[in-house]
Amino acid sequence: MDDDIQLDATGPVLVVGGYGTVGGDLTRLAAPTWPLLLTGRTPARGQALADEVGAAVRRWDLSDPEPFEAKVRAVISTVNDPDDRVLRAAIRGGVPYVDITRWTARLQRATAVAAVTPPTAPVLLSSSWMGGVTALVAAALAAELGGASAVETAIRYDLKDRAGTDSVEFMDRLGLDYEVTENGERHMVMPLSGAGNVDIGGHRTKVARIDTPEQFTLPLTLGVDTAITRIGFSANSSTSTLLALKKTGFFRWGRGDRFESTRRSMLYSPGEGGSALLRIDVRGRSGGRRTAVLDDPAGQAHLTALGGLLGLRRVLGEDGHAAPRGVAFPELTPAPQDVVPALEKAGVKVTVS
Repeated sequence: MDDDIQLDATGPVLVVGGYGTVGGDLTRLAAPTWPLLLTGRTPARGQALADEVGAAVRRWDLSDPEPFEAKVRAVISTVNDPDDRVLRAAIRGGVPYVDITRWTARLQRATAVAAVTPPTAPVLLSSSWMGGVTALVAAALAAELGGASAVETAIRYDLKDRAGTDSVEFMDRLGLDYEVTENGERHMVMPLSGAGNVDIGGHRTKVARIDTPEQFTLPLTLGVDTAITRIGFSANSSTSTLLALKKTGFFRWGRGDRFESTRRSMLYSPGEGGSALLRIDVRGRSGGRRTAVLDDPAGQAHLTALGGLLGLRRVLGEDGHAAPRGVAFPELTPAPQDVVPALEKAGVKVTVS
């Protein structure tokens, strides 16, 4: 028996994983605007948050075949959906859907699922870094330049920040080559290649390549010839350790369930909080450049949740523009000029130069 999610325009927004690290931040951001239904494996863990914001909380374990039923106005998934249960249920029910957790291969699969069963309600695949924020800012800078030919993103991952287990899933992909577009040509690259130093908000940060969805979508949506994303850590020594492990071949022979805990323990040591800091460089088609540095003192989970909030507004048509039709990506925003003001209103410092 399939999950049964039905559209109710007056119902709550369903937040799958609504009391996790990112889900909890999203719940607090969304609660003043919509009624909410939070789900997860262990509802008792989410009861305090639900009471705090006036939300309902129910069990939906995506690994349990027991079907789930609900009537909602929209769905946002803040946890991995490896079997596309949430996506398929939302499409069947004609319910607006946002996903902020997919890596590139899963985003590509979701696009294929939506092609096989065309959605009648918006499906926003907003999984570029920080819940679509990087892609949104890239679109804003590209609009200022009259079109973009290249987008390069550099991320400073704060090891002291709060992090959920899904936040470090990229560790499981460091042994898998991935496709990028550079100078108009597609080719395969190794994770953690192309290492170099970048100034990110006054911090000299060692960064190296990482597979993220915007490197797949931006050439398609913004027509850029080059899309590159690199990541480094607040402790350059941690980046150096990963680069050294790459040279040993660890991320190739250490793949699979046997070494999963080892891989993830390298980064999953959630602290009391840190800041989200990243830099986006855009080169215009007719010359000119724009650089945006984003600094969210509330941390990486908050910035990701903020991307999810903007995604909910988009699919519900509550951002001042008609909701998109079918599958969309965050950078296809109809109002790129509104991106930076929306981030700043939420407490994110954005410096454009």
